[in-house]
Amino acid sequence: MEHRRDIHGHIVYGDDASREGLNYLDYDLDHDEAEVFFKQAKLHGSAQFEDEHERQFTLLYDRGKGSYRVERRE
Repeated sequence: MEHRRDIHGHIVYGDDASREGLNYLDYDLDHDEAEVFFKQAKLHGSAQFEDEHERQFTLLYDRGKGSYRVERRE
């Protein structure tokens, strides 16, 4: 299932596999902490991060849509 959220002022998409990554950016990080990942993804196309349970995610920036996507890495 596809999820769409406004996370700290950014539109972010993800599927069920990336839900923990969406939650981490949305609920566990404050605005300034999360903004580091959003700026990195916007500048370089992607930013890797992990949550407190060491699950690996990538935040991707879609320049055409101006939105982001979280994908889980294995």
